[in-house]
Amino acid sequence: MSSSQRVSILIGLLVVGFAALFALDPIPQDLRYHQFNDTRTFFGIPNFNDVASNVGFAVVGATGIITIVRRRRELFVQSADVRPYLVFFIGVALVSLGSGYYHWAPSNDSLLWDRLPMSIAFMALSSAIVADRMNANAGNGWLLGVLVFLGLASLAYWDWTESLGRGDLRFYGFVQVYPMLALPIICWLFRDHYYTPVRYIVWLIAWYGLSKVLEFFDGAVFEITGNVISGHSLKHLAAAVATFMVLRMLTSRPPTVQSA
Repeated sequence: MSSSQRVSILIGLLVVGFAALFALDPIPQDLRYHQFNDTRTFFGIPNFNDVASNVGFAVVGATGIITIVRRRRELFVQSADVRPYLVFFIGVALVSLGSGYYHWAPSNDSLLWDRLPMSIAFMALSSAIVADRMNANAGNGWLLGVLVFLGLASLAYWDWTESLGRGDLRFYGFVQVYPMLALPIICWLFRDHYYTPVRYIVWLIAWYGLSKVLEFFDGAVFEITGNVISGHSLKHLAAAVATFMVLRMLTSRPPTVQSA
């Protein structure tokens, strides 16, 4: 299969995804989403466990940034290869602040600040995969900016529609879900890689999938654990492990010599 044919498959999937998106009615934010099960206050912090469990993102994000800055010549062949990963870990670090802020006082207004850094991280990771397996110039350059812009634009659109009283999450949902569905397809179609071995992509998707399951069963997990910890708090920790897989992916390779 030629490269153009493989790209055509991805474009076709993107078109199908957009067609399905427009076939759906607008999806408003369900206000019941803000009703979490563990609302206990500790040390004067409301919803303490849901707030504090975001520390995992801070640890992974900060560690990723420091590792890239200190070891970039060892970890990356081209200096441009650093860009999407640095943006990714900055996004992950900011998730800890945005999500912590949201869970302190859950509302649609604070939820925006939870989702903004997540969108940055999702889009940066997608760009990194494209750079490694499809086109380095695109993934490390213009595509990174375009994808991050689209991620932020999807949230600006949602916030705008909420202000009009007819919230619509369709585009944000697409931005969040499509990359996770596209990643294994890209890995199958474009098998040559340097930074992104399949095993770490699989682990990343598995941990992310687990985080969504834990989120869905927030109350059930809280009950099973004897009200010790909720599914949503564990969701944060599982998602942080998913982001750690990216750092592990970068640091597991033998050292390289960076070129200009």
